[in-house]
Amino acid sequence: MSLTKDNKQATKRNRYSVLSAFYNFSISTALPTLTNPCNTAVIKKIFKRPQAIQWHIVDKETVDEIIFRTTNIRNRLMLELMARGGMRIGEVLSLTPGDIQDSSLSIQNPKSGRAEETVYVPRKILIRLSEYVKANNFGTDQRILPISYVAAWSMVKKAGDLVKIELRPHDLRRHAATYASRSGTPIEIVSKVILRHADLSTTQRYLGKVNDSEAIRWIETLYG
Repeated sequence: MSLTKDNKQATKRNRYSVLSAFYNFSISTALPTLTNPCNTAVIKKIFKRPQAIQWHIVDKETVDEIIFRTTNIRNRLMLELMARGGMRIGEVLSLTPGDIQDSSLSIQNPKSGRAEETVYVPRKILIRLSEYVKANNFGTDQRILPISYVAAWSMVKKAGDLVKIELRPHDLRRHAATYASRSGTPIEIVSKVILRHADLSTTQRYLGKVNDSEAIRWIETLYG
């Protein structure tokens, strides 16, 4: 604990695992009478790995209904950019007219630390976004969706209330990834293009757990 005092809990758990493995190696190869001090109940509890979070994935029919019921043009665009483009809420709120390209959107100063990233969204959404910019006469560097993060969160929550579900902005991003994956999109495309993750393992945590009925449906589709 003292050696990992200022580290994150994940780092502490990793170092505990290494130390425990070292003792187990020593016991199995040279010191069979040695006791592994990492195996006490108290120590195990301190460094226990938390249960992996299983996110609730919103299905396509529900997302379609939410978007259909959202009549405010600005709010609908925001929902579509997250649900169809896999964008983070912060990225949506930071968009300017200058970020709109012919077939994609440019994200300035993204979470990854890169100078810029490209987001691919359906062309019909790009057209509606461009029309919204033109109708509101936004300047090149003005934010297209100039509301606060809290207001955007509230809007998404109210959109979920329309179909009586608890909805958060990131649920829409997870939906975009899971729907693409379930539709046969290669995991590399889901990871590098839709979610823009540096690591595939990060993407796999986003994808929804396959339930029994879904597994049966896929097997029947493939071999039935």
